[in-house]
Amino acid sequence: MNYFLGIDFGTSGVRAIAIDTKAEIVAINRADYEIRDCDSWQKALYEVIENIPQSVKQNIRKIVIDGTSATVLISDRGGKVIRSPIIYSEVCNLEISEQIKKIAPFQHLVCSSTSSFAKLISLLRNEQSRSDFMYFLHQADWLSYLLHGKLGVSDYHNALKLGYDPAALTYPDWLKAWSLENPNLVLPEILAPSTTVAIIQEEIATQLGLPHDCEIGAGTTDSNAAFLACVETSEPEIGTAVTSLGSTMVLKVLSDRPVNNSTYGIYSHRFDHPKLGCLWLVGGASNVGGAALRQFFSDQELQEFSDRLIPDLPSPLDYYPLPKIGDRFPINDPHLVPRLEPRPDDPVAFLHGLLESMARIEVQGYKLLQELGASSIQQIYTAGGGAQNQAWTKIRDRYLQIPMQKSVQTEAAYGAALLAKIPL
Repeated sequence: MNYFLGIDFGTSGVRAIAIDTKAEIVAINRADYEIRDCDSWQKALYEVIENIPQSVKQNIRKIVIDGTSATVLISDRGGKVIRSPIIYSEVCNLEISEQIKKIAPFQHLVCSSTSSFAKLISLLRNEQSRSDFMYFLHQADWLSYLLHGKLGVSDYHNALKLGYDPAALTYPDWLKAWSLENPNLVLPEILAPSTTVAIIQEEIATQLGLPHDCEIGAGTTDSNAAFLACVETSEPEIGTAVTSLGSTMVLKVLSDRPVNNSTYGIYSHRFDHPKLGCLWLVGGASNVGGAALRQFFSDQELQEFSDRLIPDLPSPLDYYPLPKIGDRFPINDPHLVPRLEPRPDDPVAFLHGLLESMARIEVQGYKLLQELGASSIQQIYTAGGGAQNQAWTKIRDRYLQIPMQKSVQTEAAYGAALLAKIPL
């Protein structure tokens, strides 16, 4: 029996799922990690692989890793991380934003203060005196490197916010010109997600108990992997949308045309399909989500209070629940201040107001995607931990007024495993 392994480094932990040739789950593992600590990444990666039953592990044919979009780092030629990574939600300062405006086209995706390109410039500021080669890597790139040993390889999902052009499948001229001014910097070679990069390193295969001919594929982002997990069909319908409710809230719509608008934090990932051709995942990522909720409630309290609220009754409270200042979509404003007042004494009423406010932000996001040209939304699936909250689901259903489909699978790791099984 052949098995395929997907590993998700998401905003709330690490998950590994192995599937068989029929896409049935045969093993699941989880681990915690510190998102700002690459040693923690490596430990968690090895841990979730080592804990897979040997009967499954010895027959894994391919591994694909997804990571948080725009979590980035630079390494030396030996793969050693030079500085701590900059994570997905970190905002670069105004000086860097002004510098990008002189490099990239007007309102290009990379002009966002949270883009990978903005973070690359920030990382380079303290490394100008370095004479050795530096490799720019996304989270999934570096984790995959630990397995296959080839530096400088990425995928066109992760590389979108670096400035890679997924329509032309090349770096644009402005980015090529800028890279020539930084000769010690190595931008990654870009492959389609799941494309085999290399066979696993022999010593790593021995250490982890994996087959020595196990392939390591190019990765993807956590939200794109979540989309694949939810839809889980060989021929997804144009207009299918997925809301990923994790620490953040990510909206994606499968569209027959791309939509990119940096003013609102909207971008489009290429979605190549063997039967449907080149489609696009149009969407945006908001900082509202589970991270904001966990500022006030434990997991046990979230479950208890959600069970007690009445989702069919509207809440009069109007919040914009962010974990800290700044949002990316549908309001792209790094200085947006969280709105969390007035706060009632009753924690159930407070949670009700937070969940209802997030539902309104979700509606605002989907409305914006439609107004700017994404394909008409036909149905919405839900991924992430928030998909399990029945009260939140009922509140969202009341606001969205679009058919909501129940996902058999909601884990991004399952989507990554599907990529390992059948390249799209």
